[in-house]
Amino acid sequence: MQSPWKAAAGALAMPLLLAVAGPVTAEAGPIWPPKPKLDHVLVQTSLYTDHFSSDPEHTNQQKLASVELHNPQRWLVGAAGFKNSFDQDSLYLYVGREFPFWEPAESVTFRTKLTAGALHGYRGEYRDKIPFNRYEIAPAALPSVGVQWGRVESDLIVFGTAGLLVTAGVRF
Repeated sequence: MQSPWKAAAGALAMPLLLAVAGPVTAEAGPIWPPKPKLDHVLVQTSLYTDHFSSDPEHTNQQKLASVELHNPQRWLVGAAGFKNSFDQDSLYLYVGREFPFWEPAESVTFRTKLTAGALHGYRGEYRDKIPFNRYEIAPAALPSVGVQWGRVESDLIVFGTAGLLVTAGVRF
């Protein structure tokens, strides 16, 4: 059985591998190591959640609130507080990177995002509902696809094999 620490290291390595695969924007200079310079802050909330299975214990009211700090190289760090699928208070602390893939207009950008970090909140009888949650802190990696329109952003996030979440937020 793989240790939770090795699994966490593997999950955190994915954004690094994607970043060193090559630049995704026309920015001059290297994208690694990330510069500790703040470009903008993104504040988000959840709009819609749907679980892939129809388990009567699942709640689709996540009440998510998150804050992300972004640098000019599209790297980010963030924290999200939410109610998990079983209505327990939960926290996701993460790092990640955005990958723009289409800019149909000057103020509109479509992108993917990958975040990875530590998830806390699945306790008691629900502790084993997520992998590697032996100590009630589990590694997590969340891919998403989204759009930025001026200062407004929205993402469609897939959380494992459990479901999807739509968020919206504002940049500052």
